[in-house]
Amino acid sequence: MDTSDDAGVYQLNDEIALVQTVDFFTPIVDDPFAFGQIAVVNALSDVYAMGGTPLTGMNLVAFPIKTLSPSILKEILLGGLSKMKEAGVALVGGHSIEDPEIKYGLAVTGLIHPKKILTNANAKVGDKLVLTKALGTGIIATALKGQMASEEAVRKIIESMVTLNRAASEWMIKFGAHACTDITGFSFLGHALEMAAASQVGLVIQSEAIPVFPEVLEYAKIGLVPGGAHSNRQFFSCKVEAHSNVPELLLDILYDPQTSGGLLISLSPNEAEKLVAVLKEEGHVYSSIVGEVVEEHPKKIQLL
Repeated sequence: MDTSDDAGVYQLNDEIALVQTVDFFTPIVDDPFAFGQIAVVNALSDVYAMGGTPLTGMNLVAFPIKTLSPSILKEILLGGLSKMKEAGVALVGGHSIEDPEIKYGLAVTGLIHPKKILTNANAKVGDKLVLTKALGTGIIATALKGQMASEEAVRKIIESMVTLNRAASEWMIKFGAHACTDITGFSFLGHALEMAAASQVGLVIQSEAIPVFPEVLEYAKIGLVPGGAHSNRQFFSCKVEAHSNVPELLLDILYDPQTSGGLLISLSPNEAEKLVAVLKEEGHVYSSIVGEVVEEHPKKIQLL
């Protein structure tokens, strides 16, 4: 709790510990099947960020059954189930309530070896930082709500949000990652700051290396920035020293709340390059080295 880690871990014996998390939210896209997929992938991500293997899931559903067709709910649940099957997760139950606003997500239980837990609190000075997905889902989703997002931009973020972080998690373990967190509602900078604070280190982020979705800058330029981004900036900016060369529009993206974002991984420089190479080979094309861990300015970020 003290370091805002991604999931809870409960040790059963010397070889096995449970990893547990829960997440649910309102629709971020119009397609109910895709929404179900995104919600499940987002929930599973917290287990992957800890280096765990998700085993079971329980649906959390809120739905206005008297005003919307049950076929919409069916599509949401089928979308979620498709991603559980892909992840090898067994659906073992859940709970539903009638609610004026649709909400869907998952309570997840997984397994991990007690000595192989990856937290956000072990980033080491000299490590490189790898980000596995592009940023900008919140801004494009805002543009979608305003009916201003292109089909291509929406397709790109859906493709990213329905991609499991399983491969990134498995590879980071093989390459000896020291720390990890997933990038979600507190934004890239918010979650990176949690890692810096938990690890008692400073982070230097190269803004030009940050992967962003096409059209995000265009939408940010016309003000299609979600309220959560402004809240994140207000809360975290006191610990971020941004160089004068960093564009304000890019800051909007770095504070943009993400849904089903990528992993931010801290590992040695040689292994970081290998991790990026193998992830790109496997289709995670936005995977990039975006910064490094330093001794100076502990618990803060220097944005260059």
